[in-house]
Amino acid sequence: MEQEFEDIDFSGGWQNIYNEIRNQANEYPYNVAKLAVNRNLNRYRDVSPYDHSRVKLESSENDYINASLVSVEEARRAYILSQGPLRNTCGHFWLMIWEQCSKAVIMLNRIIEKGSEKCAQYWPTTAEQQMSFTDTGFVVRLLSEEDHSYFTIRVLKLQNIKTGEWRSIYHFHYTAWPDFGVPESPASFLNFLFKVRESCSLGTEHGPSVVHCSAGIGRSGTFALVDTCLVLMDRRNNPSSVDIQKVLLDMREYRMGLIQTPDQLRFSYMAVIEGAKLLGTNSSAQVKPVVMSRDDLETELPPPLPPPRPHLNNSRPCMEFQLTSKDHMPLLVEKPQYQDHSEAESTGHVKKRHREERIASTSQKVQQMKQRLSDSERKKEKWQYWRPILLNVGAGAALAFGLLVCWMYSQ
Repeated sequence: MEQEFEDIDFSGGWQNIYNEIRNQANEYPYNVAKLAVNRNLNRYRDVSPYDHSRVKLESSENDYINASLVSVEEARRAYILSQGPLRNTCGHFWLMIWEQCSKAVIMLNRIIEKGSEKCAQYWPTTAEQQMSFTDTGFVVRLLSEEDHSYFTIRVLKLQNIKTGEWRSIYHFHYTAWPDFGVPESPASFLNFLFKVRESCSLGTEHGPSVVHCSAGIGRSGTFALVDTCLVLMDRRNNPSSVDIQKVLLDMREYRMGLIQTPDQLRFSYMAVIEGAKLLGTNSSAQVKPVVMSRDDLETELPPPLPPPRPHLNNSRPCMEFQLTSKDHMPLLVEKPQYQDHSEAESTGHVKKRHREERIASTSQKVQQMKQRLSDSERKKEKWQYWRPILLNVGAGAALAFGLLVCWMYSQ
């Protein structure tokens, strides 16, 4: 598989594969997004949610927000892919999180990139500690903040002013992903993804996590694609049957333009390949970049039905969270459930030990992958250094030989 990946890399085939995906992706109506009343609620004119899969606000006069519910049934994954909130939509953003019972917000951009505002500051900083959104009736407080080299983990308290209810929300903020670009290495991205997974934010026991960048299609699409493919490879008996292109095309049924560049597609393959190794998937699994023929997708199909939304307020109450003093990370507490104290304490110790073992194992595997990537990069750099020299020497030798032949012929 690695050789196959290097062959595609060497031949420069990513652009062709990406173009095929763009041509094969279906397009669906997005009439609500184009309404005059909603134009100032969109960050970009060319990125809109499809009518059939857009998230609808339930407690607002205008139910529109630029966010799409993306569901992959086989992987039991659902994500809300959203644009970065505008200054006039931050309240709507928190209302959506509340109504959808989301446990986490996964932010993949910085506020300012290349001198432009890519997202409004919708959460409180350490300086202000609290932000109020009176238009939708919410207060957000900063409970904790943990800085890492390329991402930050925050715990926020989201409170409904009208009812007094509150929930703890994870805020996973990746800070080293350039717009229209890719992270520095799959290792750093996978380490971030595993941190999100450790929080259980992506599981079915909660509403869909909110994933956003600036437009909510490039970096957000990459995150959702890699996570989904790794889940599918882990769940299937034959991991090689996972087709990244097909998964991406299925996800594009719910939100337009997922994965914005060939580099992001290439990075998705790299992350899936390395992530599968870390998670113990068969290393011989082939994720083949087979280009599907246009004829395979010519049949006219109606837009897919919106993904199931089991986590709305009228179906079941959301989980509550409780902070621990040790790591400031919320633990799930369902009520009303009662458990013998000694049994609960024993179970807690076992879960804690298992969690620590997983973290240690993941860290060790990430370090091993970094070493492999470093070795690979060094070999690639050495080849890139010698390649032009060898080509020039070869061209010079060929030219000299040609001149010699011409001279001999002229004699």
